[in-house]
Amino acid sequence: MTDHLLILGGTTEATALAHVLHDDEIETTFSYAGRVARPKRQPLPTRIGGFGGAEGLADYIRENGITHIVDATHPFAAQMSMNAVAACALTGAHLVALTRQKWMAQAGDDWRHVPDIAGAVAALSVPAQNVMLAIGRMHLDAFAPCPQHQYLLRLVDAPDGDVPLPNRHIILDQGPFSVENDMALMRDHSIQVVVAKNAGGSGARAKIDAARALNVPIIMIDRPAIPDRPEVGMPQEV
Repeated sequence: MTDHLLILGGTTEATALAHVLHDDEIETTFSYAGRVARPKRQPLPTRIGGFGGAEGLADYIRENGITHIVDATHPFAAQMSMNAVAACALTGAHLVALTRQKWMAQAGDDWRHVPDIAGAVAALSVPAQNVMLAIGRMHLDAFAPCPQHQYLLRLVDAPDGDVPLPNRHIILDQGPFSVENDMALMRDHSIQVVVAKNAGGSGARAKIDAARALNVPIIMIDRPAIPDRPEVGMPQEV
């Protein structure tokens, strides 16, 4: 059987891998979940949308002769990653995850670790502050119980519907960002605390370094647990 790879993408690392595989003329399909309005153009045949859970992904693998899956999704796309593990177990397709190293606290960092979004919401049950909510647009509704804060939201796409945060300022922008620009942004909005997911990598790291430089504490949401699977850190390793 001829190898046919499926990249579960959406990250900078997935795009880098797509170019490597294209240059090496390895048959590959690139898959986006469809959560971004303007996904980055890829040099490979591309599909957009979900599969319908682990069973749906298994059906896609069988119907399209997929031999290998590369899970290059965001570290917080836990459901997709779990579906990939299950679908490969059902079909015998080979699985490898192209992962980013998580960020580790350095000297000068002031991090409060929380296990999930609910933990971050609980950590904001304090008097009003200026909060940089750097978690994307998928979970904004979860912070409705904490309307007292002034929120700075930096998003790739405009949120769907109304945001249930009465005091918010929305910036539409896409990284990578620089430490200098993020320091200026935090100063301009008098940010007192940052809420961030431990996404790892370099593309979204600027806010972490900027917070350290300005002595701004971070409520750091730890990564979700993923079943054991082979993992590599560089496209060439795939």
